[in-house]
Amino acid sequence: MTRPIGKVLVVDDYEANVLGLRRLLERANYAVATASNGAQALEAVRNDPPDVVLLDVMMPGLSGVDVCAELKRNPSTCLIPVVLISGAQERETRLAGLEAGADDFLNKPIDPEEVCTRVRSLMRLKRVTDDLESSESLFLTLARVIEARDPYTEGHCERLAAFATALGRRLELESADLETLHRGAFLHDIGKIAVADRVLLKKGRLSRNEYEMMKQHPAVGDELCRTVRSFDAVRPIVRWHHERLDGRGYPDGLAGDAIPLLAQIVSVVDVFDALTTDRPYRGALPIEVAYGMLGHEARGGWCPEHLVDSFIDLHRAGQSGVVSPLPLEVLDVSGSKRSTRRSAGAKAQRGVMASRASASSATHAVSVRSARGPMPTA
Repeated sequence: MTRPIGKVLVVDDYEANVLGLRRLLERANYAVATASNGAQALEAVRNDPPDVVLLDVMMPGLSGVDVCAELKRNPSTCLIPVVLISGAQERETRLAGLEAGADDFLNKPIDPEEVCTRVRSLMRLKRVTDDLESSESLFLTLARVIEARDPYTEGHCERLAAFATALGRRLELESADLETLHRGAFLHDIGKIAVADRVLLKKGRLSRNEYEMMKQHPAVGDELCRTVRSFDAVRPIVRWHHERLDGRGYPDGLAGDAIPLLAQIVSVVDVFDALTTDRPYRGALPIEVAYGMLGHEARGGWCPEHLVDSFIDLHRAGQSGVVSPLPLEVLDVSGSKRSTRRSAGAKAQRGVMASRASASSATHAVSVRSARGPMPTA
């Protein structure tokens, strides 16, 4: 028996229509599942997602338009092509279907040749979408593999995605930008696949040649992402998250407004995470010291001060999307641990800590720069 070329879900409350479409599609070598109402359709899609859904508009309970809207709202089903079938050629029905996200329309009575042609066309579209999803999944997996090379960066991608999207929401960015931030945070260092372990994991000072090798990873990552069209929106993050407002960043030496906002956001949260987690070349720094360093570098021409201020406010308020890497205790600069529980002594120490952070942030920035480059990175 020939293997089916795809799976179609037929949804109609009139059994004769379901049987007719089933016979037609099975003769065309499709596997066919059926449902008689909207609730059954949603359950069928959850249990065994089809390649295409043929959906009658007029049904009791959930209408076809309602079911379509629900499928398109769900990230796990939004890419499944949906064809709405209606006996009425009213403009309002088509507008409602388009608003719900329908991919195509068929009118009753059904033209068998038209049904097969449209299903065949949408099946090709679904195959392209599936290939695209596979490519994206491969790249996201690759990003995790790169992270796994360095035990010090475990969870780095998840934290950056949470930090970046939280800051984006604070800045009232649109949902498309938030999605780009989330994906860009995962992929920002994918170019480190080309950086040798002896450089990436080195505990001491990088040589000039090693540092130049490290500086190539944004351009390498951009070239990798260029091969997947759906990553076009994240490429500016991948390539330019190490640029500086004063033009002293890399790889292209962009300055000022030439650096995209989303790349600047990822830059801020990337540096914060690098400062507050253990790295091969130093231990995690106290949160307040990291705040001070971010502010010091922003004033020195690294990034817009308002981005740093917004992120610090967000993080202090506990709204940054993740628990602080050091929730109950902080590492002193010397490497020893001190409790941050709110005893009377701790309250007195907070003022001392803040002043130490402010006074020592420049010193730390200089020492980190001399060892690893212009700013600490993941």
